[in-house]
Amino acid sequence: MTNLTLKNKKIIINAGASGIGWATAKICLSKGAYVYLCDVNEKFLKKVKKHPLNNKKLFSYICDASNEDHVSNFFRQIKKKTKKIDSLINNVGIAGPTGTIEKLSSKDWEKTLKTNVISHFYFTKLAIPLIKKNKGGSIINFSSGAGIMGFPLRSPYAASKWAVVGVSKTLAMELGKFKIRVNVICPGTIKGDRMVRVIKDKSKFLKISKKKIEKDFISMASMNCWIFEEDIGKMCSFLISDDASRISGQVIGVDGNAIRLD
Repeated sequence: MTNLTLKNKKIIINAGASGIGWATAKICLSKGAYVYLCDVNEKFLKKVKKHPLNNKKLFSYICDASNEDHVSNFFRQIKKKTKKIDSLINNVGIAGPTGTIEKLSSKDWEKTLKTNVISHFYFTKLAIPLIKKNKGGSIINFSSGAGIMGFPLRSPYAASKWAVVGVSKTLAMELGKFKIRVNVICPGTIKGDRMVRVIKDKSKFLKISKKKIEKDFISMASMNCWIFEEDIGKMCSFLISDDASRISGQVIGVDGNAIRLD
């Protein structure tokens, strides 16, 4: 195995200014990649622009991933910088609402699916021609343990994450002849702001303490641990690297061996 260099590889990351996206961007930059990231949150983007890593290899843009016009404009800006890319990382996603299906609103369902699935379509459709020009590369889509198991009280989230797996496996079959690899990463229980919100919502719905909910989430993995954003970034780095040149169509859990979601 090499040292997983990403020297001069060109990588697009959506929702890249915070959380897993930013952790992944920093890892890719540290290995010599060019990173083109976008985010809907201007506050996070301002922090990125002030970061020491914001050198000639990092480019950041405002973009609402669920708005097709915004995504098209983002790609127009990228094409001013480069005619081809090596990798797309579809990181964008929301937790969606918590509750039994009869108590959830159509609006929340639709928003979850649009952000978690249709946004991936917008980016992937426009990225494929740029990766073809590169004569190969890697697309990484983020699903979840909820994309391979049921997830009580989180039906729209589970539906969206199962969809990501189905689309990814189909894309791997369609794009293999172009030497474009498509893989799915299923992050486990990530320690961060999103899980704080999920725990709060579940605690409120079930009328159980947040501490008990948190402990229960951690126990869902046989390693009984949190997963860190950097763990996901490292897996992305590997899948983009030439060491993963024969890996495609795979669903890879970075989750401490999640055994249940309930």
